Amino acid sequence: MATSKLALFSVLFGIVLNSTPVHSSQSPELVRRASPDPSLSTSITVGGHTFVNKGLVAFGLIPTEAKDSYGETLGGFGSSIAIQRGTFKARNDGTFTGKFVVLPDRGYNVESPVDWQNRFHYLSFTLNPYYNTTSLSFTDAQQTLKLQYLSTTLLTFKDKPTSGADPTFSQKYSGSSIQYPLVAANYTHLTADTEGLVHSPDGNFWISDEYAPYVYQVSPKGKILNTIAPPDAAIPRIGGKVNFTSLTNPDTGRAPNQGMEGLTASPSGDRVYGLLQSALMQEGGGNKTTNRYARFFKWNVEKLSKIRLDEEYVVPLPQSSKPETYAQSEIHWMNKDQFLVLARDGKGNGDSNAKAAYKSIDIFDVSAATNIANTQYDDATGSVAPGGQLLPSITPATYTPFVQIVNSTQLARFGLHNDKPVDRTLIAAKWESIALAPVNDHKYPDDYFLFTFADNDFMTQNGISMGKPYNATVDVDNQALVYRVTLPTVKRGSIERALGI
Repeated sequence: MATSKLALFSVLFGIVLNSTPVHSSQSPELVRRASPDPSLSTSITVGGHTFVNKGLVAFGLIPTEAKDSYGETLGGFGSSIAIQRGTFKARNDGTFTGKFVVLPDRGYNVESPVDWQNRFHYLSFTLNPYYNTTSLSFTDAQQTLKLQYLSTTLLTFKDKPTSGADPTFSQKYSGSSIQYPLVAANYTHLTADTEGLVHSPDGNFWISDEYAPYVYQVSPKGKILNTIAPPDAAIPRIGGKVNFTSLTNPDTGRAPNQGMEGLTASPSGDRVYGLLQSALMQEGGGNKTTNRYARFFKWNVEKLSKIRLDEEYVVPLPQSSKPETYAQSEIHWMNKDQFLVLARDGKGNGDSNAKAAYKSIDIFDVSAATNIANTQYDDATGSVAPGGQLLPSITPATYTPFVQIVNSTQLARFGLHNDKPVDRTLIAAKWESIALAPVNDHKYPDDYFLFTFADNDFMTQNGISMGKPYNATVDVDNQALVYRVTLPTVKRGSIERALGI
């Protein structure tokens, strides 16, 4: 075909020849579409606006046996991700580059929590979106999102390394009313099960925790600078006393391993938002059939010396037909009232049950919800849903399913699958992160790339934890997916502002 005819064909049918073609089992060199195939799209309506999932466009991974610069297994970092401010770039060849800041939780703790120093990593990435319907092989699919480990930063508090160990002691420090979770009375290292991450305009980070449902401000060098504490209702207590252990159910407050899981911020950085993974103990927490109603907090952080809780709402998490709650693992700002939220089951690669049913990035809206901030519901025993039954006086946020990760057609395009066989191509069990970046398509100005990473729980047969080898008996790669979505209620330019570009 002559060059001029090929160009005309490309314009008419929306395809281009990529400068670095992706190969497939069906074709030695696959002609690449310049935009998503319409047959891959699904849509929903929220508040009169149409949101479109244009499909899975990239897949990548970092192998399960990878190590960080301290010689430790590079795993678990799907707990939360953020695109490092100022790094995201669109290139002339249709690819995109940038750097991620990624956050593991508390280390390899399948047997029990360990004294592993919390950290965050930097990765570089190259995104080469794939819009065709033709399936790629698992190997070729990894060329659509190339990930490269760069470096690691360790966390400290009061000039001591933090720890992933279960807290057995807590104390306040001079000048603060906040009670901090510590490893032990004779080993006063802050314990943290880090789960949420935001990169702020000032260069610092916000990192949320599950042991104490707190949000910490952290410097680029890993030093904890400030702390946001939620209302007393969320602080775990046993026998009326604060107790941050994850090994025993508290009487009130956050349920074990169900703390401040979701974290996001406004593009300007003056508002920070946190969502508990599921309901408080006094609101049906600790039981999958009753722990649906999770609390959502909005803090004003314009003045760090006077952080205040401005708003607080109830988010009704999705449930299965049994019913059992699909707890949430991450949130992301869209506007002051609407947020993306990732809710999921725990099935897939890394779990004893390979068949997943629900892993979905959804939308909740608080515009018509009841603001319960600074009311009696924030007292230590305050409850908006006794026994898991929401009070009639409380209007929760609206919740709408959006991007279902467990979609066999979409997964197959990238050499992935749900259910058996259990191998590297099985979708990971625990997807826990969200990041957005602009597509920069003038025809579709409301389109964004939606990134999500899985937390592999450090599962590898060739692991190193705290300098010692371990064998988790299975290998689960650090998987990453990218979708293209239309988000009409996101103010144009706001995501760019959040990314510092």
